[in-house]
Amino acid sequence: MAASTLPLSTYRLQLSAVFTFADAAAITDYLASLGISHCYTSSYFAAVPGSMHGYDVADPTRLNPEIGDETSYGTWIASLRQRDMGHIIDLVPNHMGIAKSANPWWQDVLENGEASRHADVFDIDWQPLKPELEHKVLLPVLGDLYGAVLERQEITLAYANGAFHITYYDQRFPIAPGTYDRVLALAAPELLQQIGDESEHGIEFLSILTAIRHLPGRVPASPDQRVERDREKEVVKRRLASLTSASPAVLAHLQRIVNRLNGVAGDAHSFDGLDALLSAQAYRLAYWRVAGEEINYRRFFDINELAAIRMEDPAIFERTHAYAFDLLHRGCIDGFRIDHVDGLFDPGDYLTRLRARARAARPDFSTDDSAPYIVVEKILGSGEPLPAWPVAGTTGYDFLVMVNGLFVDTRQERAMTGVYEQFTRLRDPYREIVYRGKQLVLGVSMASELNVLAHRLNRFSERHRHYRDFTLNSLSQAMREIIACFPVYRTYVAGQDAVLERDRDYVDRAVAEAKRRNPNRPRAVYDFIGDLLVRRAGFIPVEERDEHLSFIGKFQQVTSPVTAKGIEDTALYIYNRLVSLNEVGGEPDRFGTTPAALHTWLAERSRRWPHGLSTTSTHDTKRSEDVRARLNLLTEIPGAWKQATARWARTNRRARTTIDGQSYPSRNEEYLFYQTLVGSWPLGEMTEADNRAYTARLVTYMQKAMREAKVYTSWLNPSLRHEEAMTRFVEMVLAPENGAFHSDFLEFHRPVAALGLFNSLSQLVLKITAPGVPDFYQGTELWDFSLVDPDNRRPVDYARRRRLLAEIDQAVQSGGRAALVDRLVSFPEDDRLKLYTAAMGLRFRQQRRAVFDAGAYVPVPVEGPRRDHVFAFVRSHESTQVLIAVPRLVATLTPDAQPPVGERIWGDTRLMLPSSQAQGWHHVFSDRCVPLRQDGARSSVLARDLFEHFPVACVEGQ
Repeated sequence: MAASTLPLSTYRLQLSAVFTFADAAAITDYLASLGISHCYTSSYFAAVPGSMHGYDVADPTRLNPEIGDETSYGTWIASLRQRDMGHIIDLVPNHMGIAKSANPWWQDVLENGEASRHADVFDIDWQPLKPELEHKVLLPVLGDLYGAVLERQEITLAYANGAFHITYYDQRFPIAPGTYDRVLALAAPELLQQIGDESEHGIEFLSILTAIRHLPGRVPASPDQRVERDREKEVVKRRLASLTSASPAVLAHLQRIVNRLNGVAGDAHSFDGLDALLSAQAYRLAYWRVAGEEINYRRFFDINELAAIRMEDPAIFERTHAYAFDLLHRGCIDGFRIDHVDGLFDPGDYLTRLRARARAARPDFSTDDSAPYIVVEKILGSGEPLPAWPVAGTTGYDFLVMVNGLFVDTRQERAMTGVYEQFTRLRDPYREIVYRGKQLVLGVSMASELNVLAHRLNRFSERHRHYRDFTLNSLSQAMREIIACFPVYRTYVAGQDAVLERDRDYVDRAVAEAKRRNPNRPRAVYDFIGDLLVRRAGFIPVEERDEHLSFIGKFQQVTSPVTAKGIEDTALYIYNRLVSLNEVGGEPDRFGTTPAALHTWLAERSRRWPHGLSTTSTHDTKRSEDVRARLNLLTEIPGAWKQATARWARTNRRARTTIDGQSYPSRNEEYLFYQTLVGSWPLGEMTEADNRAYTARLVTYMQKAMREAKVYTSWLNPSLRHEEAMTRFVEMVLAPENGAFHSDFLEFHRPVAALGLFNSLSQLVLKITAPGVPDFYQGTELWDFSLVDPDNRRPVDYARRRRLLAEIDQAVQSGGRAALVDRLVSFPEDDRLKLYTAAMGLRFRQQRRAVFDAGAYVPVPVEGPRRDHVFAFVRSHESTQVLIAVPRLVATLTPDAQPPVGERIWGDTRLMLPSSQAQGWHHVFSDRCVPLRQDGARSSVLARDLFEHFPVACVEGQ
């Protein structure tokens, strides 16, 4: 991959109606000054109105008008190009937004069913298990049972501009033109008597009725019939619009019929006509609670408003990507971030096609030594390698997890487990919680997907005499167990390619665990399924191979969302031993990362994926990088943490509520709450207004955490009693009147907050200098203590950031870096400390691009009394060497909470350097020289010299 096509650093922007192309253009100069090479954004294709994230694209063929038009878009792109900056866009290939009737393709499918020219776009089962849904789409959009909603007149028929449609609050559903006669023909004799059946309007009225009755059906027998229907239905609409415009009598007639069909409140039979009309449509309106069991279109996870698309079809790939490729061809886009790649039927095939088409669209991507920059949102399990896809790497959750673990004291796992179990009185292992979370998802929100898989599986067993005695129930139960026991998000068995050994191993492990958990079930059923999934099923005849591969693909598309929902949206909110480990891609029962393990991982990354993103915060992380960095300190002080939580629980007993005889909140939720307070409490003093705002944020967070955990309340079944009790608890604990708690909490918090900043700086420098492309989430160049969305999607004050960066540059210009860093380190709470570190690091990265793009990664051994508190490595390219060193476990390094600088802290600790021609080292941050020590043939630098003035080090050999 040519260096010119690679980002050197990225900055993520969330575009929406409140942060538009114009807003992005206004900060381009700031991002360039910061040292960013590529602006990386959420999707900006037309989304559901009001979208704040862009992952609900409703029309991939145009820009989102709420974000801007072609002119403002062009202005923004031009502002990037003027500063030699690139642009990476977030592509969403797995699904489309269908809410608020905003998706024209989906609306066309609802109107025309299988006859729609867009019917093949969506992953719809037109012949589902329930016969009543044959050739229909189930729409679980109603807030109550269908009959009740209908007779409350919440569902109504309307006419406008030649077309009929159904309204339900802010949603609109089309009526199929082929069923218009069910409306027009009602009381037609009276109308014709009024206007005359031989009159011009009467003849046209009858002719329209005839045209409607001759439209091809919505289950087309041939492509020609689909084309004819698509053409003629629009003719019918135009003719009806013209007629009602020309004839007030016809329009008034239609309005009377519409009013009659909309029924009379209290008269159940008056709704029979509208019910019959709805029954004739290609969709079935239903109570939202039936979605889990009967929905017949694939969704993104269990979100009914996000309909999955069939990206494995080359024609659909081209249709949905045409505009993106046009922007690529025009030079507006330089790379892609692929959202939820595991949701695709065959991710490898998709990525291969994407790369090829991108090369065709951009001449500078067409040579052998260049390629489009592509990263994938792939969540890797522990030890799971990224498949050999044509990509630069992942979006960086693997980097986040590994680097975050470096600041966890792995020696204190037993102590921290004891504190958690004693406080919460819980002993459930994390893996058991994950298993139960997956089972919950399979039994409730994704029961329909499991049911469909089981019936497809049953067809295979029925066809073969050795397996036909397996009952549908036994197959369904075994399938459910195997999915719940799956050790990774999914496998990648596709086409006729050989099954990889690791995929075979994942399936075998799941089957073995499922059998272990179910000793009284027939083992042969599990083996049958396992053999099918890894193509060991020699009994499958050639004519069934495509069906077999389709089954495997659909299975793989189910394990991924079940795992994500069971872990990310359930288990990570229940297992609260140390919530800094409860992150996307993380495994909280893995208690941190040893320096040796991180060195090994980074060396492998340098070899395999040197240009994957290195992220520490995203729009989807459960906590910001600075929250996690602060919480990791708790692992160094388990005794003090144990005593503090016990005191706080006693102090805050009066804030509890009794529900059904039990004190609430639960001890586990209270433990989560105290960790959340420690991690997110703002720096500096809070005003009364600040306290109210912070309390509101915590109330919102705890309610989301409760619902995701699904223990006492959930999104599907909210318990207002528990949610109101939690709100009361949070508000009482944080109330200014709760002085005893506040003073105790702040006394504990001050040193933790102070030292957490140095963890954050270490993490920041590793992100900028380790193998990979540093990625900054919007606003995190300053201290940021955000929680999960929506908290981490609050507006960013760029005017303040611009001003602070200008102050830094002015201070450097007037007094030099050395004087500035002395001031910054003396007051680390100053946002400028993090901003300075980020800007100086990113700018140095630009100046030494070859070192960070292609440089070797060499671990540096540390010797001396503080060797466990330093992590160091060298990046080298040709004659250039850069040494990076950061402190870790700073709470036990500086128990008085002072900055980890100077001889008092580091003593004789030294870093043993690889062979080098350097005579000395220049400190990038402090602008001072660091002496090189010689001990015979060995070269070293003292930690006290590296960290004499600044708590992190990036030094270049001179």
